[in-house]
Amino acid sequence: MQQEEQEQVNPGNQAAEELFQALGGRISPELLVHALTHRSFAHEHPGMPNNERLEFLGDAVLELVATETLYKVHPDMTEGQLAKMRAKAVSEEALSAIARQKLHLGQYILLGRGESENGGADKDSILCDTVESLIGSVFVEHGIEGARTTVHTLLDDTLAEVATEGPALDWKTSITVKAHKLGLGEPRYAMAVSGPEYAQVFTAELRLEDGGTVIGKGRASSKRKAQLAAAAQGWKRLDDQDLLAALRAEQSA
Repeated sequence: MQQEEQEQVNPGNQAAEELFQALGGRISPELLVHALTHRSFAHEHPGMPNNERLEFLGDAVLELVATETLYKVHPDMTEGQLAKMRAKAVSEEALSAIARQKLHLGQYILLGRGESENGGADKDSILCDTVESLIGSVFVEHGIEGARTTVHTLLDDTLAEVATEGPALDWKTSITVKAHKLGLGEPRYAMAVSGPEYAQVFTAELRLEDGGTVIGKGRASSKRKAQLAAAAQGWKRLDDQDLLAALRAEQSA
């Protein structure tokens, strides 16, 4: 390993001490390097293990602690509600945000030259996987109690936040349920794509029946995100009594 890479993850330096503080626990130098080693770096350094097995372990520990926390904190919620909150809390989006905001993790990850040049240190997938590998390494060294402390340190704010989001956990399901309760039609999404292939923009228009009034519109970098944005807008607009009257008139016609 090159000298600068050794210094980057040396647990005795100030940056690594800040990482340990953010994690809520310490791990050995060897395990720390292991947890931070992306497969692209290991490929360029034969014989060096990557962090994928630790990621696999950390993912399971993360789900366990998140599940037991939600189960205890929300005794009146159904299995379906708890599952949606857990999925949101441990999603790639949530974990990559934790990696950036709490751990400032990009500076520590050991990446191969090509991955590094392609911005790998700020990719959601790599950040998310590395958070999981760090949780796995804490479990290896300190067992479930140590890992539980780390998960609570990293995730409790997120677990509290998702409990307040309500329908935002699943806007597409929520708009369907609300439309049915109001006696309206089934949500339909019309999609359009614009922009160059490397930077496509998806636009979704939401109607409650084919050819009806557009009640929600969303633009995003993926089809799913555009539809979620349209569903969120449509869900809120169904509180407008004038719109409801117009939609019912359309349905009668």
